[in-house]
Amino acid sequence: MMMKPLLPLLVLLVLAGCSTVEPPVEQKTQSARVNPALSLGMEQLCKDSAAQRYNTDAQKIDVTGFERFQGSYELRGYTAQNESFVCSFDADGSFLHLSMR
Repeated sequence: MMMKPLLPLLVLLVLAGCSTVEPPVEQKTQSARVNPALSLGMEQLCKDSAAQRYNTDAQKIDVTGFERFQGSYELRGYTAQNESFVCSFDADGSFLHLSMR
């Protein structure tokens, strides 16, 4: 007769143990090698687009970061006035857009 009061407590403990929530997995960049000609072309296109957007020379644009994601590439950079931007490219290296940050 001692089992009846313990049964709801046991069920509650089992359910509480199953309710753990895992934190979302952060998307990491891929470390696969990229064709140097493709990356240099993307860098030049990014510099040209940023120079046009910020009304400056391409020589005054610094591209500081290159990241590859599952289906895209991102190049980060700064202008001479420390304005930051991100250029996005698709998996084939085609220019998608320039984001001002």
